[in-house]
Amino acid sequence: MFAIVRTGGKQYRVAAGDKIAVEKLAGEAGDSVTLDDILMAGEGADMKDVAKLTVGARIIAQDKTDKVIVFKKRRRHNYRRKQGHRQQVTLLEILSIGDEKKKAAPKKAAEPKNAEDDAQAETKPAAKKEAPKKAAADKGDDTVKPAKAAAEKATPKKATAEGKGKATSVTKQAPSKNAAKNEEKEG
Repeated sequence: MFAIVRTGGKQYRVAAGDKIAVEKLAGEAGDSVTLDDILMAGEGADMKDVAKLTVGARIIAQDKTDKVIVFKKRRRHNYRRKQGHRQQVTLLEILSIGDEKKKAAPKKAAEPKNAEDDAQAETKPAAKKEAPKKAAADKGDDTVKPAKAAAEKATPKKATAEGKGKATSVTKQAPSKNAAKNEEKEG
């Protein structure tokens, strides 16, 4: 049996036991991969319904192709660029063709073994969320502050300059050595 499979933007004709190199797929050597995008399948002249088929494969290795040299040149402009490129590929071994697609069963949450565990599971998350707020209220601390008060403390305070006729805002700075000398000369 053969199948035409599309992966990585390319199409491949595969049969059980074939080894192919495709565009890089996620996984490590030894991992199993299913290829769901089947365009055509059949045996000889008989064609099969591809809606129910998948192709099972195993990753042999993650590899790179041979180096391709990219050379750019513009004559009479002294422009030459030489660059190499090795495309990453995944080597696959086709294991089977024709396995039916299985619909994934909806995942169920882990159910508690008895009613006590169920009651504890419901109360624990709620208690954790309320605990920090209650502790702050009991202590009388101002640990929970409004955003506006926190923003006011974060901004630097400004002082107005006096004696120049205009009130301008100046940020406070550490006094420099030159400022001390100027005060001595003035006084």
